[in-house]
Amino acid sequence: MSGGVPQRTHRVRHVLRGPRPEAVPVLVARACALVGLLDIAAGVFPRFRHSRMHTLAEVLPGSFGPFAAALSLSAGVLLLLLAHGLRRCKRRAWRAAVALLPFGALAQFTYRHSVVGVVISLALLAPLVRHRDQFRALPDPRSRWRALANFVLMGAGSLLLGLLIVNAHPKTLVGDPSLADRLTHVLYGLFGFEGPVDYRGTTSWTVAMCLGALGLLTAVTTIYLAFRPEHPAARLTDEDEARLRALLEKHGGRDSLGHFALRRDKAVVFSPSGKAAVTYRVVSGVMLASGDPIGDVEAWPGAIERFMDEAKAHSWTPAVMGCSETGGEVWTRETGLDALELGDEAVVDVPDFSLTGRAMRNVRQMVKRIERAGYETRVRRVRDLGETELDRIRRAADDWRGTDTERGFSMALGRIGDAADGDCLIATAHKADDEPGEYGDLKAILHFVPWGTDGVSLDLMRRDRSADPGMNELLIVAALQAAPKFGIARVSLNFAMFRSALARGEKIGAGPVLRAWRGLLVFLSRWFQIESLYKFNAKFRPRWEPRFVVYRASADLPRIGFAAMQAEGFVNLALPLPLPRFLRRRTITARPCAHAVGEGDVRAA
Repeated sequence: MSGGVPQRTHRVRHVLRGPRPEAVPVLVARACALVGLLDIAAGVFPRFRHSRMHTLAEVLPGSFGPFAAALSLSAGVLLLLLAHGLRRCKRRAWRAAVALLPFGALAQFTYRHSVVGVVISLALLAPLVRHRDQFRALPDPRSRWRALANFVLMGAGSLLLGLLIVNAHPKTLVGDPSLADRLTHVLYGLFGFEGPVDYRGTTSWTVAMCLGALGLLTAVTTIYLAFRPEHPAARLTDEDEARLRALLEKHGGRDSLGHFALRRDKAVVFSPSGKAAVTYRVVSGVMLASGDPIGDVEAWPGAIERFMDEAKAHSWTPAVMGCSETGGEVWTRETGLDALELGDEAVVDVPDFSLTGRAMRNVRQMVKRIERAGYETRVRRVRDLGETELDRIRRAADDWRGTDTERGFSMALGRIGDAADGDCLIATAHKADDEPGEYGDLKAILHFVPWGTDGVSLDLMRRDRSADPGMNELLIVAALQAAPKFGIARVSLNFAMFRSALARGEKIGAGPVLRAWRGLLVFLSRWFQIESLYKFNAKFRPRWEPRFVVYRASADLPRIGFAAMQAEGFVNLALPLPLPRFLRRRTITARPCAHAVGEGDVRAA
């Protein structure tokens, strides 16, 4: 045992490797998609040749052929939708596919009289039934936003597929209808009405029934998703929060991100002993943990095992954002996952901080200039503020947010002034105006959460956009100078992504690859605060602590990155489109100062 990291080489590695897709579910999912495409083609395109089976089929009722075409089309669309669920080993997708395949085979035989199509459809049943034990994954968290997404996507797909159906019968088409007429015919047909396009023979029935089936399928799936019981993502219960706070009281000094585990939109799994825990959120099928496990490092493997078991049960992709080097070592050793350096956390040691010296000249001059302009600062614990002032700070922080949605997940608490967070630290800037605004003389806010008993970690930075530039520098310096009287010896500032690449890439001797990578990061900084956060943090001469992302396979990184952007609030698929700028309520007319960093956002960019 060395360095406080438990050595558990006897652990059975394959138990913890997580939900890596096996070969059979992947092949079955691809076969399901192929059969779905064949069923769609069978319903869309007319018969190519006349055979003995066609002669025998003439004894069937005249409407049976169009009905079979619509059935084949519907079964194909549903099988395509189920392929993703089968790839993720979802039990409900398996049940639906087993039920649909015989109907698709029946439609193939009835409409196209294709024995090959029937054999292909039924052949997929064999591996589904044989390997049914591999399709055990539980449902994902869901909400009724899924119904809206289904309506939009299915509606667009039905419209395109409907145009293909209308144009797939040129030999029986009456006249030469325009594109507008064909599009009108599709729209009418999706709602079950007769359109302006006409065909000879039974083709009109076939096209009408296929369009009607698409419209009905869109409506039924949307109604089902809208009215089915919601299965919301797990939330932190009062009991879970109490247990986490007890663990943080004993072991909270190990990780600066520990207190962020108390976000109430996270779920938690505990080790069998209850001495460690991992908090997470499920986003787009990714089970996203943040920071190191909470609690005794000796009990981390038990919590990690529970985390991986939960991911496997739901076929979620496991990932960890922003863990420390020690955390990364434990995660990779216990699970077989890989780790990649994501960036660096800026930590300032309070006893070593000083505004004197040439390196701090810019910060010192800026702070002095702002103080001469009449600004004053106050640094207090949350429990020492009155409810009236706390309410004003909450409203100001919400109004000064630079985005429509609250950002943050791994390095943001998501609340200010909660009664249970009395140890949090708030630094505020004030300036008396001739005409006090809605929030009085309040001009800027910094909120810190506890990091053990002798540290704090920056949560958010907000300021009035009409205030002078440099508010964040002023408040960080004020917090660092006031830290000793609160018993604080270390302050964690912003997290700088790809900091080492930016730092090494600008030095003499950097190679062309490193310079190109730095150039790309600088380019991306136009939209994401990458370079600006690094330079802002560097002003305070911090020490840099590396942070890592833990992932299962390189192919998962784009998906994990997108899920992390959703969790952090940079991408929000659940919100409607924002109102035009001229329709929004404007509370601040001054333009934001380009000098300030982090205004309106949490610490992680």
